[in-house]
Amino acid sequence: MSQTVVLKVGMSCEGCAGAVRRVLGKMEGVESYDIDMKEQKVTVKGNVQPDAVFQTVSKTGKKTSFWEEAAPAEPEAKPAETVAAA
Repeated sequence: MSQTVVLKVGMSCEGCAGAVRRVLGKMEGVESYDIDMKEQKVTVKGNVQPDAVFQTVSKTGKKTSFWEEAAPAEPEAKPAETVAAA
């Protein structure tokens, strides 16, 4: 079952993002991922478990946590991700 996992990852440079790219590129089940350095946000899509993605990204040594959706949605946020399927 495909799902989206969003993590907050402390990345300060392209090298940090590269380390995250490397581990996600090797991870089984990952269909695609997006790394937003400015937001310190990593979005992973695929047949993956949130805990497994968290563990994999944590191995890079970067400060990793699950993205808190509590913050008010910003206008550029994609509404499709926040609307539950009927």
